[in-house]
Amino acid sequence: MFTSNFLPFLLTAILIELTPGPNMAWIALTGASVGKRAALAATAGIALGLAVVGMAAAFGLAELAQASPYLFALLRYAGAAYLLWLAWKAWQGKGDVSPEHAHNGNVRWFRHGLLLNLLNPKAALFFVAILPNYVDASAPVMPQTLLLSATYVAVATLVHLILALLAGQAHGWFQRGRNAIILRKICALLIAAVAFWFLASTAR
Repeated sequence: MFTSNFLPFLLTAILIELTPGPNMAWIALTGASVGKRAALAATAGIALGLAVVGMAAAFGLAELAQASPYLFALLRYAGAAYLLWLAWKAWQGKGDVSPEHAHNGNVRWFRHGLLLNLLNPKAALFFVAILPNYVDASAPVMPQTLLLSATYVAVATLVHLILALLAGQAHGWFQRGRNAIILRKICALLIAAVAFWFLASTAR
């Protein structure tokens, strides 16, 4: 199943994941504002979201989203709207991203990470436009596609885990005194910025 294209693909996946993007920004903000456990839960949700998109791509569903301008736009704007909604909740101090909700459970953080990737057409773009370039046409395509998809999810998850742990280390400092209130406002603005970054990075 391993082909000569595997190592070049692995290097490509590492380089792509080391480039800052919405997922990295979201995990860093979550770890610093809410804590390590929330960031790890978000990382797990992101991993599942990427895996689902990878499976969809393997069976041709992601390509359908890329080929349809309307579906692509729907996913793009839905993802940005979801981020802006989270930013608004954080600004009001009523949202999951505010420090006051740090101990309310991690299922919601898993859900946020999952939805952000299911609504991210850029994730589908990787599996549709980049991954196929590393598939050897002389060998069975489906096993290669599944292997490369799993490899990308594994690389992304490893990078995100490291970031979640590092961001979680800063959580204690941010929770001292007025730092929590200031951080909540800053996080709201940064999440809104990530939403617009998301729109810009997925523009066609």
